[in-house]
Amino acid sequence: MSDSPRGSAPPVLRSVDVTRTYGRGDAEFTALAGVDVEVDQGRSLAIVGKSGSGKSTLMHLLALLDRPSAGSVEVAGRAASDLRPAELNAIRNRMFGFVFQQFFLTGGQTVFENVSLPLVIAGVPARRRREKTMDALEALGLADKAKNRATDLSGGQKQRVVIARALVNDPSVIFADEPTGNLDTVTGAQVEEILFGLQRDRGITLVVVTHDPDLAARCDNAVTIADGRIIGRSEAAA
Repeated sequence: MSDSPRGSAPPVLRSVDVTRTYGRGDAEFTALAGVDVEVDQGRSLAIVGKSGSGKSTLMHLLALLDRPSAGSVEVAGRAASDLRPAELNAIRNRMFGFVFQQFFLTGGQTVFENVSLPLVIAGVPARRRREKTMDALEALGLADKAKNRATDLSGGQKQRVVIARALVNDPSVIFADEPTGNLDTVTGAQVEEILFGLQRDRGITLVVVTHDPDLAARCDNAVTIADGRIIGRSEAAA
């Protein structure tokens, strides 16, 4: 069953009968078992489930941060297993952006340094790096915080910095793992508006891992996972 309408182009992301196990023998644990999902470019998919359900494992597989034990993951019609390590790294750095609940900012560095990191990794020249970093900060209302240390920011500001960092390389897909989990209700709502605004205004594909049914309901499609299996699917009304 598709989780997004089929067009002429292949889905930007697809998992086919994906299974992920950890450990061996009596210690073997199945985190995912036979999971199929897909999402087209510009759509949003919520992966919903309780803690330990397998939802973050699925996101890590779709984001090429991990490999399935069985089954396949495809990016724009290409099987990830056919890609060389350098190609995988390029896709993760140039095509994907990541927003995590824990922020993963380097506190002693400035906001500018944190946001520009993907560009440094990609080898973008300094002048262009500064332009793109400031453009991303401007888009998130953080240009005046460029020289601030990350430790000096509020939770909401830190999450906006994380979104700016995800945005700086002009990704086509943003993965957001519990993006509002550490935020109060008002700030969380602001972060949601930013993420869905990026989907709407820039055509970015959004994959959101959440246990929040209200956040999931805002996505175009949702899959609910329990014990490593999909137990429900939903699609937003047109």
